[in-house]
Amino acid sequence: MRLTTRRASALLAALALTATACGGGDDPEPDTTEDGAESTDDGGDGEAAADFTLLTEGTLSICSDLPYEPFEFEDPDSPSGFSGFDIDLMQAIADDLGLDGIEVRATTFDTIENGTALATDQCDVAASAMTINDEREENLDFTDSYYESLQSLLVNADSDIASLEDTDGKRIGVQVSTTGQTYAEENAPEGAELVEFQNTGDLFAALVSGSVDAILQDQPVNAERARTDDSVELVEEYDTGESYGFAVANEREDGLLDALNDGLQTLRDDGRYDEIYDEYFAAE
Repeated sequence: MRLTTRRASALLAALALTATACGGGDDPEPDTTEDGAESTDDGGDGEAAADFTLLTEGTLSICSDLPYEPFEFEDPDSPSGFSGFDIDLMQAIADDLGLDGIEVRATTFDTIENGTALATDQCDVAASAMTINDEREENLDFTDSYYESLQSLLVNADSDIASLEDTDGKRIGVQVSTTGQTYAEENAPEGAELVEFQNTGDLFAALVSGSVDAILQDQPVNAERARTDDSVELVEEYDTGESYGFAVANEREDGLLDALNDGLQTLRDDGRYDEIYDEYFAAE
């Protein structure tokens, strides 16, 4: 059963009315926090968060396919145990909403992009470098775009592959249910063999071992790998006009989608979006 902060708010409101009636009309005492300090709640975003029906009261649970650097990866020094562009944006939005924090839940990408993870209450929000497209919008409600992406081809540094055309007769690794897989299916030479993997970690391992000759997937992920590993090289990029969005379950009615959009806009307006972006994508 879902825990709801709305129910808690209703109970507190009822108790407040009872206390006022018993006080004979005297001015009510100021609201206080649990430690006795006077509350500073001014009816802002923190109060709005009380209307959200969250799986864990006060916590925004997030489904993400891990790891997928630089968007999401383990980080024991962060409040949630994870960092990355997606995670840092979600943490900032949750903070602004007055929530206690975020909880990141490792989920396979296919169950995220087809809506299953959200429909079965595995999380409140999907944040997994997910491209917005018509097929996914049949099962998910997306936020406004927060990142523009490309596709790309990654090979071993000593490879003779310089473009997708050179993969005729070669094996190309792709991640299941991704737009990279779709692009490869539509654009790779007829003689290329596509090899499916569930996660990007297995993709990179297959390239290093020689099980595949190239990887076709999102440019920032391949670029991050090439930046940190001299044994691989990003040789080609493809402008596919993709935009990433966070997602909630279809027709969710508690206002969370609007709050996420408002949060993204606030981060852009006050400059924090640019600060987080530069941390992960600024040229060195």
